[in-house]
Amino acid sequence: MSTLRFVHAADLHLDSPFTGLRAIAPDNVTMALRQATFDAYDNIIRLCMAERVDALLIAGDVYDGADRSLRAQLKFAEGLKQLAEAGIRSFICHGNHDPLDGWEAQLDLPPGCIRFEAKVEGVPVFAEEPERAMVYGMSYPRRVMNRNVTPDFRKWPAEGFNIGLLHANVGGNPHHDAYGACSVADLEDSPMHYWALGHIHTREILRAEGPAIVYPGNPQGRHPNELGARGVYLVEVDRAGTPHLEFRAMDVIRWESLALDIAHLESEQELLDAISQMADSILVKADGRSVVLRLVLGGRGKLHRWLRRPETAIDLLEQVNEEYADQDPWLWCERLRVDTASPVDREQVVQREDFVGDLAKIVAEVRTSAQMQLELQEALQELYGARRIRRHLKDQLPDGEELLQILSLAEEECLAALMDDEEEA
Repeated sequence: MSTLRFVHAADLHLDSPFTGLRAIAPDNVTMALRQATFDAYDNIIRLCMAERVDALLIAGDVYDGADRSLRAQLKFAEGLKQLAEAGIRSFICHGNHDPLDGWEAQLDLPPGCIRFEAKVEGVPVFAEEPERAMVYGMSYPRRVMNRNVTPDFRKWPAEGFNIGLLHANVGGNPHHDAYGACSVADLEDSPMHYWALGHIHTREILRAEGPAIVYPGNPQGRHPNELGARGVYLVEVDRAGTPHLEFRAMDVIRWESLALDIAHLESEQELLDAISQMADSILVKADGRSVVLRLVLGGRGKLHRWLRRPETAIDLLEQVNEEYADQDPWLWCERLRVDTASPVDREQVVQREDFVGDLAKIVAEVRTSAQMQLELQEALQELYGARRIRRHLKDQLPDGEELLQILSLAEEECLAALMDDEEEA
């Protein structure tokens, strides 16, 4: 039996524009993208009420900018009011994207909604039972906050189940700014039992308990680097004080980036069928969500020459979007890139009486000659000894099977490049 149930969310970025899009999306896709962060927020509110949780915790970056839009503020307040009417409290801190010094409209927040100010303070989850559970949090006073604030959380007594609500880069994640930077050890050295973190957009459980240290990620991916399912954690604390976490997807649109190898495709129809099968599979795995797709066609195959025509990629992109962009849920291929190469038939190439044929013959001879392999190693010795290059290479020269593997890869790349040049000439 649980003593506390809450939803841990972060980085809503309400009214955030989708970034990184090169193509112009059709109207239905454009509207869905503009509404996506709001719809994900609606999903969070519905989850809280359906699960009858005690509280919603939001660990920073409710909005996408300091000068937050009125539309976003009205939407946020509306959701909190729904929770208050259902008897669910909300605890919010602000992060680097929506600091306290940013512009905001004078809107009334509902009773039971706690917005933390610029210093750490503690508020009970249950007003009449403060010893049962407390939330401790703080908001960024301004966009840049480089100070490690975890010592401020250590001043509080360890009574009941303590939750730290913090927007910070824990452990030095290189893909996010080092705001509020601290270490896992800093968080462990505190009276908190659960750290509800925000700022890192990829969900990650840094520690499961004692204390739990958790990033839920953002509830809606907003660009090509935010792939896959996005959502929140539903947390249930048992009578022993152990938190049990369950990820719940809240997103309405997913980003996917996939590659399709043309090596075994014999015809244009086979390629079209393979793309359709991939698109169908993506939509099935998206669990009813729409998808923005980036597709790369790669590998060596017979279709390479056709795919290299400038109009082919455009035609394929339009074909995919004509078939899938009007569906519900839809799939919109935002970018299709061709990165293929010519197939190499060594038996045919070695018969040629030109430079390409000579190259194939030399490689075939090296494969069977121990002396030539030794000479190749001696030639590589100079490369491995170059100061500016050796840091990119292994410590030891390749020999034996490894040398032959490298030789085969080098031959394949050289032959393919030479034959591609012939086709373009």
